[in-house]
Amino acid sequence: MPKYLLVDGFNMAFRAYYAVHELARSDGFPTNALYGWVRSMWKLVDDQKPDETIVFFDLGGALAKLALLPEYKANRGETPEDFEKQVPIIKALTQAMGYGIYEEYGVESDDILAAYANRLCSREEDARVMIVSADKDFAQSVTDRIHMLLPPPTANPRLGWRVIDPEGVETKFGVKTNQIADYLSLIGDTSDNIPGIPGVGPKTAVKWLNEYDDIEGVASNSSSLKPVRFQEIVPTMSEQLAINRKIITFDPDCGPEFIPSGVVDPTSLFKILEEMEMKTHLKEAKKRYSQGELAL
Repeated sequence: MPKYLLVDGFNMAFRAYYAVHELARSDGFPTNALYGWVRSMWKLVDDQKPDETIVFFDLGGALAKLALLPEYKANRGETPEDFEKQVPIIKALTQAMGYGIYEEYGVESDDILAAYANRLCSREEDARVMIVSADKDFAQSVTDRIHMLLPPPTANPRLGWRVIDPEGVETKFGVKTNQIADYLSLIGDTSDNIPGIPGVGPKTAVKWLNEYDDIEGVASNSSSLKPVRFQEIVPTMSEQLAINRKIITFDPDCGPEFIPSGVVDPTSLFKILEEMEMKTHLKEAKKRYSQGELAL
């Protein structure tokens, strides 16, 4: 069965950036994200042994979502300058290491990744896909053949990498995969500046969805909702909830039909690692790729 790793690029790159501190080249150029990125990607492919690995990056401009909610993600602060400096090199390393890479302006990489996961499974009946990300939105994409691979939590790295299947989604969130968009619509998402129903947290959202199935069911039974204060609030939020779900639900039609496989380029990889003074990684890279190894 062909196995694919689809990596949420910036999600993983930010984790690499914050996991390693105060690492820089002799001239002061930051290398902490680069160090963590290479180490994480090698760990992933060594453990999962995929047939193909593709990394998806954002180029900005979530046009359709901004049209629905102009304040979408407006609360996010400035990206750290030290991280920004390393992004082009992360992308160059990704390509030199032999991984596929895809980015497209105007569409969020999450939507493209999710759509491509479904295309792979439609195209290949026995394909298995691992979505590598800590982003809870991807729980809506989980199926029998599409699983999430969660990185170790920062607060408890000993948990290690965890695979989330449909049963795992229900255990983690309390709702089924096809209810995740409704669940997130109800509670909102502060990181993306998506407003949920004021006062509704995960426990209340789970209770309602277990009783009424989706946000339409919740709205049509608003007179019976508990706690009773929500009986007046929910009817006033129907339009916002519909917008939330449109934003949170991945666009199944976006992105390309095919993404070219990556090809290892040892010469470029060695050069980048040497220029970045990443001696330990350079030594490891030469062991992995000096014989023209093309394992992805």
